Amino acid sequence: MTDPIADMLARLRNAGTARKAELTLPYSKLKSEIARILQKEGYITSYELETPEGGKPQIRIKSKFVNKTSAITGLKRISRPGLRRYVGADEIPRVLGGMGIAVLSTSSGVLSGHEARRQNIGGEVLAYIW
Repeated sequence: MTDPIADMLARLRNAGTARKAELTLPYSKLKSEIARILQKEGYITSYELETPEGGKPQIRIKSKFVNKTSAITGLKRISRPGLRRYVGADEIPRVLGGMGIAVLSTSSGVLSGHEARRQNIGGEVLAYIW
């Protein structure tokens, strides 16, 4: 797999469309941090790390639904392996006029656009979520 973040976003989109309450995906630290941001911003109910006996670790994400529709209405991968997108602290984009979030990978870790703007830190724009 060349782009694990795009795979994670596709699985989130598909689970929301199919109205699945839970989804599992292979563990990585970056995916875990993105899930932490999604939980903090209220897009998912919870996430947890699972390690089956003799198996590889996985992340189990519990989707959040509002009026029988997913709380995540849209996802877009911005920086990809073939074309990286970097922004300065004053260039962090506002997603849907502040209704969505931008997920950034910064020198201080993975942050939401709101948090990166508050800390005055730029970085690589990973995705937009609304």
